[in-house]
Amino acid sequence: MPEQPLHIEELPGSREGILILRLSGPLSLVNLFGFQSKLRADNSRALILDFTDVPLADSAGIGALVGAYVTRQKDGRSLGLVGVNQRIHQALEITRVESFFRFFETVAEAEQAA
Repeated sequence: MPEQPLHIEELPGSREGILILRLSGPLSLVNLFGFQSKLRADNSRALILDFTDVPLADSAGIGALVGAYVTRQKDGRSLGLVGVNQRIHQALEITRVESFFRFFETVAEAEQAA
């Protein structure tokens, strides 16, 4: 079965300094490099990753999220995750990195907290 692509839509936030990346598709090793490039190129004060249409994240995807968290934390910038499903939540719990992230139900909630 061929791997589904990961689509990334870049959206401006409701306030200056906020960037929203709306992801659609699995976050996995096969399609990780475009995601990592977007993360590295971003210099926003607050980054919101909308996971509403992401069915799964493998270990490479989780590693990329942790890398984004570390980079942003070091620079004093925030990272919020929106719409993370139970499967991805469990993977983050099992790998013991869930506490690194701030989770929100909606993009509006994440923007308010940013």
